[in-house]
Amino acid sequence: MAEAHPVGFQWVMEANRRGAKIIHIDPRFTRTSAMADTFVPLRAGSDIALLGGLINYVLRGGYYFHEYVAAYTNAATIVDESYADTEDLDGVFSGFTGSGYDQSSWYYQGARINPAAGERDQWNDVFGSPDPDRAASEGESTPRAEPETDPSLTHPRCVFQILKRHFARYTPELVEQLCGIDQERFHEVAEALVANSGRERTTAFAYAVGWTHHTVGVQYIRAASILQLLLGNIGRPGGGILALRGHASIQGSTDIPTLFDLLPGYIPMPRAHPNLSLDGFVATNAADKGYWGNIRDYVVSLLKSWWGEYATAENDFRFDHLPRLTGDHGSFRTVIDQIEGGVRGYFVIGENPAVGTANAHQQRMGLASLDWLVVRDLNMIETATFWKNGPEIDNGETTPPEIGTEVFFLPAAAHTEKDGTFTNTQRMLQWHHKAVEPAEDQRSDLWFFYHLGLRIKSKLAARRLERDADQRERDRPVLELTWDYPTEGDIAEPSADAVLREINGTDAEGRALSSFTRLRSDGSTRSGCWIYCGVYADEVNRAARREPGERQSWVAPEWGWAWPANRRILYNRAAADPQGRPWSERKAYVWWDAEQRCWTGHDVPDFEATKPPDYLPAPDAHGPDALRGTDPFVMQGDGLGWLYAPAGLRDGPLPTHYEPQESPLRNTLHSTQRNSARQLYHRPENRYQPSGAEPGAEVFPYVFTTFRLTEHHTAGGMSRWLPHLAELAPAMFFELSPELAAERELVHLGWATVITARGAIEGRVLITQRIRPLRSNGRTLHQIGIPWHWGPNGLTTGDAANELLGVALDPTVHIMETKAGTCDIRPGSRPRGVELETLLATYRARAGITEDTGTDDPPSAADARYQGERHRRR
Repeated sequence: MAEAHPVGFQWVMEANRRGAKIIHIDPRFTRTSAMADTFVPLRAGSDIALLGGLINYVLRGGYYFHEYVAAYTNAATIVDESYADTEDLDGVFSGFTGSGYDQSSWYYQGARINPAAGERDQWNDVFGSPDPDRAASEGESTPRAEPETDPSLTHPRCVFQILKRHFARYTPELVEQLCGIDQERFHEVAEALVANSGRERTTAFAYAVGWTHHTVGVQYIRAASILQLLLGNIGRPGGGILALRGHASIQGSTDIPTLFDLLPGYIPMPRAHPNLSLDGFVATNAADKGYWGNIRDYVVSLLKSWWGEYATAENDFRFDHLPRLTGDHGSFRTVIDQIEGGVRGYFVIGENPAVGTANAHQQRMGLASLDWLVVRDLNMIETATFWKNGPEIDNGETTPPEIGTEVFFLPAAAHTEKDGTFTNTQRMLQWHHKAVEPAEDQRSDLWFFYHLGLRIKSKLAARRLERDADQRERDRPVLELTWDYPTEGDIAEPSADAVLREINGTDAEGRALSSFTRLRSDGSTRSGCWIYCGVYADEVNRAARREPGERQSWVAPEWGWAWPANRRILYNRAAADPQGRPWSERKAYVWWDAEQRCWTGHDVPDFEATKPPDYLPAPDAHGPDALRGTDPFVMQGDGLGWLYAPAGLRDGPLPTHYEPQESPLRNTLHSTQRNSARQLYHRPENRYQPSGAEPGAEVFPYVFTTFRLTEHHTAGGMSRWLPHLAELAPAMFFELSPELAAERELVHLGWATVITARGAIEGRVLITQRIRPLRSNGRTLHQIGIPWHWGPNGLTTGDAANELLGVALDPTVHIMETKAGTCDIRPGSRPRGVELETLLATYRARAGITEDTGTDDPPSAADARYQGERHRRR
């Protein structure tokens, strides 16, 4: 955090000065480690084993916050009798099909519950034929189902007992074996965590892409969530799980969003079900209980925002204008489609995939297969010049005349040259004012897309009479789109303020709405993103507020604006006990005022303001009305924090340790299993390496992990062109231990080459005590740290770390594994030209790599058990 997020880390240091204890867990000793009270080195890719060990420590020792767990989590909920755990089925959960999961056996006993995020289209399962419209008609007549529970937490199939059995094997001894963390250090962490949790104290977790960039990345976060729920650290001040984002507005990027499978406000993108109606979509994605029960309000208001007067009740509010998902439309699948000729054009905005994305060679292959490419950036990045100076040109693999891609480079305006907002990791929108006008032909992204949209609409309108009926119908979503922002200045810059107001939303009279609770499904309201509704309340841009701290409370509600409703801690009903009283006066945050008959406190309560703690819903209550007065997790379908996830995840309802896609070690817990639901792409340019005990794994004996430097930013597009930053961090390097240097005869500041099945890169050797050999699974394991900021362009140049990486993804969110791979390292610079391909071919041959290597798990008894179980269910 000190290295990659130094502005945020200042507040960690402030907390430390006030007595907070900092524990840093990382494969490398970093600037954060130097400021921490305790540093815990661990093997890259083993975090679930550590978190699982901490969960087991809390459960076995009885250190969990019993009142919180019993009242606010699904610990008491009973799971379907057909559920079987990884401990029963040799490393897979029930429903395993050989490549993925039928999740029906994970459901609660007596009820299906939609998750707050993730997979919510319940009729899109492995064995069923989806029929959302049938679900819509059934949902209208079906009473709300409540799962069975056991408040004593003793039923063998209640979540609490399942949790205890699942994590029982995650002992301190196993943590030492898998993570390389000695038992004394493990107990130090566990005792500190328990001592700083409970009624009087809370603990926070801060994580970055070191947790997310794995084939089990979602389950890393789930494991932390389980631990924090058990300790009562969710929804309370000083607690929580903070995602340290890689950019100033990555949170905003997922809110609005740039993800292929989401609409703004985390509304799922519709799937391509036959004749899908708005009613059918709502039925399959709504929740019986909680605020997702009002999803129709959010969707209709979004449709009205986009298609305005053309969206009416008679035409389903133009729901048919929305795109439909027909499968995997993620960026890695798109690149493969490019290579196979299925994509003609591509926009690259603020990214640099030619060096900044896993398997950079594959990315450039895709770019070279396009008809046209538009790159908008501050500098002439590698994605704009790959056709003339990319590694494939240098190696003689191709020549510029052989690449038919027409590249358009359009200079972008920097954030200092435009108005707009950042949404940071705490969901806070902060307005940034334009400091200077963009020079020459530099333009903001808002300018570019707005004027491009105007030109497209104009072209389609002009050609309308020339087009046949089918073409005109296909044009309708664009022609009917609301696209009328006010502009200002000589270049007709669209008003970012007006865009923010549209995102906020308006009522039937065109007045800015004050809250998402005012959105309606009758077409009388508009909102471009329901969770942002309120940022422009009372016609005031609340993201631009900068009230000094001494003039307001310690929660600082007048500094920026946080979604939803400007509350600063989500689920803060959990900061009070079931009777509505603060768990402790020291941690008082929101509470029930019996005299005023409302929730009050230091923050905006994340709960219906007038719902008393003793409220019990009627059997036919729906949405927020169905939440009890003691249900703090208002977005969940049961109002509870999920220790166990009955839906929403593609790779299991509980976290389980699996080795990374490429690991020098076999899975000690389940020797025959990787994460079998992981997403792989079998491609000649994306060969996987053998792992564990597989023949050939010894060819790639070392672990490498990529990391960031303070001096550079992501793929280097904003920093390698700046003289002072280029001077501070002037060269690509490999960080490694003295022991590994001796083993491979590497010289400090000399050249070395790191090799994988996909590529080989060179860099300077940085021998340091900051990376230590670990003992794991009975062997000494060496790790190499590789920064990922370099490429061939700019003032400081070097090979890109992403040349080394294959594409293996988390199955739920489709994110790549960049933080734990295997490699070899040898002294000297890498070869050039055809000699480089010869080197790679030699390594692939030595490892026996084929197109199937790393893609199939060894057969296990679970396969046969699953087939028998499936047959019995049928």
